[in-house]
Amino acid sequence: MSLAWDRIYNEDCLVGMRKLPSGSVDLAFADPPFNIGYRYDVYQDNQSDQEYLNWCRQWLAEIVRVLKPHGTFWLAIGDEYAAELKLIMQRELGLFCRSWVIWYYTFGVHCARKFSRSHTHLFYMLKDKEHFVFNEDQIRVPSARQLVYQDRRACPKGRLPDDTWILRPQDLPEGFQPHEDTWYFPRVCGTFRERVGGHGCQMPEQLLGRIIKACSNQGDLVLDPFAGTGTTLVVAKKLHRHFIGFELSPQYTQWIRARLDAAKPGDPLAGEPDPLRSAPSTAEVLLEFPSCRLSASPARKSTKKPPAPNLPLLDPQQGE
Repeated sequence: MSLAWDRIYNEDCLVGMRKLPSGSVDLAFADPPFNIGYRYDVYQDNQSDQEYLNWCRQWLAEIVRVLKPHGTFWLAIGDEYAAELKLIMQRELGLFCRSWVIWYYTFGVHCARKFSRSHTHLFYMLKDKEHFVFNEDQIRVPSARQLVYQDRRACPKGRLPDDTWILRPQDLPEGFQPHEDTWYFPRVCGTFRERVGGHGCQMPEQLLGRIIKACSNQGDLVLDPFAGTGTTLVVAKKLHRHFIGFELSPQYTQWIRARLDAAKPGDPLAGEPDPLRSAPSTAEVLLEFPSCRLSASPARKSTKKPPAPNLPLLDPQQGE
């Protein structure tokens, strides 16, 4: 049985992907459950290590099967199983790791008695390490030679979108560049207009936009086996790609269908392409709200209400 394109299917991804022909998908993106006890509505995210890794082997093998010979796969995963899954993909399934990208985000997850979680691993994997789609001109950014040094030898096209500790990227824009392999995009939090329903793991459209623009062409087929809130599918539609997604939850599937119905090919992606513009620097906040300064003396009273840090702009096209 073959499945129609440009649909979201409410079923287990293992069942769904087995209905896809081998070698039919150009780009796959997966953001699976991390097995850290997150409360999904119909999935139990607390398997044993062996159960979880064996389950991952099954759906990863299906992704490898359905990818075209020159296809690309991106995996988003947390710290707990990043190393194991990278080895499974490379040593057992024959994929090649082109890049190990770190997605760094603000609004990180608070953790007890350890550093707050503020990053996700993004593995950029290939079936053929010599032949693959990579549209570098779609994701180029201005280089330091162009912006800072005005160097005539700089490539006029810019350079391509490097592992870093940083407090607030708004305070050190020159030290956190989009061409590096540490990417900064804010998480989609509950107060963001981009947020859909009650799903707490929504991906930013701008992050998926970078991946889909770079690793697929218009008219290609994009697969997401764990559709969640449907960001991969919505971005694929906006960027003139075909898509297929699977989602186990009927509620999440309903939200995805509503998002897809509202999106049109050519629509702008939600969020600010340059996320540093979507939140003020510390200096800007302190200049306008001096009562926010830390001091041994009592803070001065202000008639203005200090804003919550990093609140998104109200217009979803202007920033997150």
